[in-house]
Amino acid sequence: MTSVYVAPKGKQGYEEAPEAKIHRIRITLTSRNVKNLEKVSAELINRAKEKSLKVKGPVRLPTKVLRITTRKTPNGEGSKTWDRYEMRIHKRLIDLHSPSEIVKQITSISIEPGVEVEVTIQSN
Repeated sequence: MTSVYVAPKGKQGYEEAPEAKIHRIRITLTSRNVKNLEKVSAELINRAKEKSLKVKGPVRLPTKVLRITTRKTPNGEGSKTWDRYEMRIHKRLIDLHSPSEIVKQITSISIEPGVEVEVTIQSN
């Protein structure tokens, strides 16, 4: 950690003013729409690289497939036909190493509809 020395007003000598502490920040993006998810993750990474931050990701996690199979007929009669429905949930992880103030600036983008953003801050 580097320090900046600032001369206080009206006093002799120097005092130490520490810089902002660097945190490990994990941004988790979840969505049913891959196109919106990739767009948001690319925009987050571009903003982080503009501020010259250390970025890892986007890490693509396995897709969760939720399946529901139901009978087409409401009563028990007729041929036994089934409807199959499925919903795919896609997830991306982005890791940043930066002060928490900068993360507020990075995550203040317009997020696409249907994309959930979760930010977890860990100190080193």
